[in-house]
Amino acid sequence: MRTLKRQGMLYIMMVPVVLYFVLFAYYPLARGLQASFQDYKLMGDRPYIGFDNYETVAHDPTFWNALWNTLAIGGGILVAGFLAPLIVALSLNEVWSRGFKKTAQLVLYVPHLLSWVVIGGICIFLLSPDTGLVNLLLAKGFGLAPINFMAEEGWARVVMVGSAVWKDMGYNCILFLAGIVAISPSLFEAARMDGATRWQQLRYVTLPQLLSTMKVILLLNTLGLFRIFDQIFVMRNPAIASKVDVLMMYTFQKGIMEIRIGPAAAASFFVVLFTLLLTVVVRRMTRFDEV
Repeated sequence: MRTLKRQGMLYIMMVPVVLYFVLFAYYPLARGLQASFQDYKLMGDRPYIGFDNYETVAHDPTFWNALWNTLAIGGGILVAGFLAPLIVALSLNEVWSRGFKKTAQLVLYVPHLLSWVVIGGICIFLLSPDTGLVNLLLAKGFGLAPINFMAEEGWARVVMVGSAVWKDMGYNCILFLAGIVAISPSLFEAARMDGATRWQQLRYVTLPQLLSTMKVILLLNTLGLFRIFDQIFVMRNPAIASKVDVLMMYTFQKGIMEIRIGPAAAASFFVVLFTLLLTVVVRRMTRFDEV
């Protein structure tokens, strides 16, 4: 009781937060789980049908194609979206000019503030086979014929991965830079006194001290691997749909386009299951609890 009286105001301040998650996260999650076991209709009876919806999804080839697309695109984003910002952050850390460093951070961060509608429009404009800047550079510089990046299956996943990495590079780069700034300068001074070169300081001081930040960013990116949707919804087209439609797009098509709520709910819980399994694997591989 003493603790309750002493910290009562803190508990009161937590009530709105708890209510928010209960109403907008846990309650919809519970209703979605219920719907996944029902022959769910917008009107009329909604009888329970056991695991029929899960069996329907598990026997649907489109679902497994969407899973493969998710792993291919999400895996590419996970790897490239981790390494690219890390390399950029380490490079910017070597720049002595504060003005250039701040300008570079601003330029890199701006795409993160834009919605996928804007980013998708920019990518479509840049990659246009007729007037796109990329094709103009390829034609002028290398004499290559125009490439329809947004309509060729061979380029579809590359475009999706590249645009996603570009959009979020600034955000992850700033996280890495924050981790680098937090490293004690005395460690670098000791390394220089021992005759360490810049490369040796990077290898034996910066990267080991940045390990905890790297683990956090990797885990955060892993949590979003199976939740790719906005980008695909904006940038897909019928010509490349079979190569870029992901699990969340499959769920959207079943639930919204076909009004098959039961299979859509079941597919969404497959996404939850896959996310939990992948997160557990990444936590153990990175020894996240040893941060």
